[in-house]
Amino acid sequence: MGKKKGRLQEILSKALYHDDILLYTVLYRDFEWIVQMSLKEFLCLSDNLQTIPITRIVEVRRNDEILYKKISSLPVKP
Repeated sequence: MGKKKGRLQEILSKALYHDDILLYTVLYRDFEWIVQMSLKEFLCLSDNLQTIPITRIVEVRRNDEILYKKISSLPVKP
């Protein structure tokens, strides 16, 4: 039996294959900061999640709607 996709993986898959990727924003942990960028930029920077693992994503938004949020107390990098 195959492993079931997690909620975050399902959101990313939908953004990539069934929606407009430009509508999505990702916040991810980078040492002591939270960095915000578009999903498209994030995938380029992370080499499609090869250099920045999915576990460092703390939030995903579609427009202003939060689709995924992991609790974090780190400040957002200006």
